[in-house]
Amino acid sequence: MTDNDFLAERFEAYRGHLRAVAFRMLGSAAEAEDAVQEAWIRLSRSDAREVSNLGGWLTTVVGRVCLDMLRSRRTRGEEPLESRPPEPSGEPDPAQRALLADSVGLALLVVLDALSPAERLAFVLHDMFGVPFEEIAGILGRTPASARQLASRARRRVRGVEAPEADLARQRRVVDAFLAAAREGDFDGLLAVLDPDVVARAEDGVNSGAAHVAAGAVRFAHLARLSRPALIDGAIGLALSADGRLAQVLAFTFVADRISEIDIITEPSRLAELTVEEL
Repeated sequence: MTDNDFLAERFEAYRGHLRAVAFRMLGSAAEAEDAVQEAWIRLSRSDAREVSNLGGWLTTVVGRVCLDMLRSRRTRGEEPLESRPPEPSGEPDPAQRALLADSVGLALLVVLDALSPAERLAFVLHDMFGVPFEEIAGILGRTPASARQLASRARRRVRGVEAPEADLARQRRVVDAFLAAAREGDFDGLLAVLDPDVVARAEDGVNSGAAHVAAGAVRFAHLARLSRPALIDGAIGLALSADGRLAQVLAFTFVADRISEIDIITEPSRLAELTVEEL
């Protein structure tokens, strides 16, 4: 047996799992097969001897391929799952047949189709296939805490459980207080709504600790004056638009009526993944 034959044999042992992951991610048997085939191509071009956990490596590759496909689909403005033509019939393997025959799973795919690509990946990989958030974070290029938050938001939407009005009202009060203090350069007012161990993340770096984050907010008071409260992926945050286009979003994580995490998002590709509703 040649090395390539041995590698192909090892890959085939994971094909069913990879197809299941891709199918849940994409909602299309044909696209799932394309994603799995791309994983094989990348494996055959790599030095597999350096891969200690082949199953984890392949799952990560398929996850990245699916994420790219979902982002491309959203960019093209592709129609939602329920309006697509049925997949051509075929003879799937037992894992695929179980997925296709599971009416609950098919209904779930319709809900998943409404999620952002990042939310969908975090939810599918963690909740359905038990992939750790540390590995999901690597696929998304985010922190494990951010990946966990994405999965949590997706989970609420999949279960049909919106954040209670009381929670949203409480978040709105905290965000309004943060915004007012930032606009006025009120350092003490910012400290009052920030968790002592708050972490603020932006594309250019991370800031931590209430004093440092408050000081940063004061420096950008001019941007705060242009920002407005908005519903960001189901939670209260801040959005800034310029020339009619979304330019910046501040997504918050709340703990005990204080802000514990701030994700400052300006990259167009990440902004496009968010569901932003004006308040």
